[in-house]
Amino acid sequence: MSKQPTFPSYQASSGWNTLLPKRQARTQAPGQRHFDAIVIGAGVTGLAAARRIAELEPQARVLLVDASTVGDGSSGRNSGFLINLPHNTGMSGHGSPIEVARKQIALYNTGLAWLKTLIDQHQIDCGWNPAGKYHAAATPDGAARLKSTLKQYQEWGVAYTELGRDALQQRLGTTHYHYGYHSDNNVFVQPAALVRGLADSLPANVQLWEGEPVLSLQQGKPHTVRTATAELTAARIVIANNGFARKLGFARDRVFTIYTYAGLTEPLDEEELQKLGPEPEWGVIPANRLGTTLRKVAGGRFMVRSSYSYDREEPLAEVRKALQGCYQMRYPQMRSHALPLVWGGVTALTRNGALYFGQVGDGLYISIGCNGAGMLKGSMFGKLLGEMACGQQSPQLADALGFERPSWLPPEPLRRIAVVSTIKYQKYKAGIER
Repeated sequence: MSKQPTFPSYQASSGWNTLLPKRQARTQAPGQRHFDAIVIGAGVTGLAAARRIAELEPQARVLLVDASTVGDGSSGRNSGFLINLPHNTGMSGHGSPIEVARKQIALYNTGLAWLKTLIDQHQIDCGWNPAGKYHAAATPDGAARLKSTLKQYQEWGVAYTELGRDALQQRLGTTHYHYGYHSDNNVFVQPAALVRGLADSLPANVQLWEGEPVLSLQQGKPHTVRTATAELTAARIVIANNGFARKLGFARDRVFTIYTYAGLTEPLDEEELQKLGPEPEWGVIPANRLGTTLRKVAGGRFMVRSSYSYDREEPLAEVRKALQGCYQMRYPQMRSHALPLVWGGVTALTRNGALYFGQVGDGLYISIGCNGAGMLKGSMFGKLLGEMACGQQSPQLADALGFERPSWLPPEPLRRIAVVSTIKYQKYKAGIER
């Protein structure tokens, strides 16, 4: 059994980050050792929380610390979908499922508007494109899943367009899918460019410290944070390092981590791009939870995302071969299926899909367990967590605190057995959706 590390360590840089100009990481240690607030984790959640605390308390000294460098952490490794609909449609809370879903949609829309304001204000070049998204199925079981989701869309008042095989082939350039739909509830971004822009535009009273792992957190008055090279104190701590919060003593029986994988092609010429349909940018979400996500990226590349592993990364040579197989199965007509940029990314899941969010002690606040939909959700809940840490109250925060809590997970080795078995079963069940 492999030992879960305290912080993520990857075999390869994020492909998204590799495409960007070199950035000077802020690795200089802070000159002081006491802060008004320390935020652990500089992904979208931690960035939002640190920004909001600094905005509400301009005189506060805020430290944002991360083991990775911004853009190469988990928030810079996803597919770049900002989806403003509930990811887990079975999530419950106080009220009817329809009411809870509508509250989630309202929160995500608020978060999306907030992000767009920041992007416009700070002129963050992240390829913001509200092009919507496709959901597509290659099997009858997958089509049944999508049609079930559309019943919920109808209840929520969400517009969509159903598509058969011919329409999907015309739009996506592949005969692989038999049924699908398109909805406008998504914005595409270059994820590494977004998080880098958010980090580089933080308020002046936030100090960012990159490449510095947090090794332990001791609760007290004040709390003590020990990093690889320093001991720091603060009255308020925000924990936003997703599944690795377990190594700091939080959510050990609620959250687990899996690795997912993606690959990008080289820039494709116009003839090859036309084989992927006429739209300059689109994305496909699979009907099966362990299926393959696709994205035709503005600028001429193609992304394939698939494969999952528990607790640790798989060898990238094996991952590349699997991703190329997914690509070739859908687009055999392409001249090449090479994916020169391949990388893994870790995400935190809960058993029931609920977010681990709220105050967990005197001056201790947490938001983890993004369940694979963290870009928009993380930004909004990070913003709310920052407001909570400053004693703010709002209807949005009340709604967030009213959602279902994560359910219990069995200890190791039962957890590993259960998760690995589920991944194997879902792979088998997915069939050609993979």
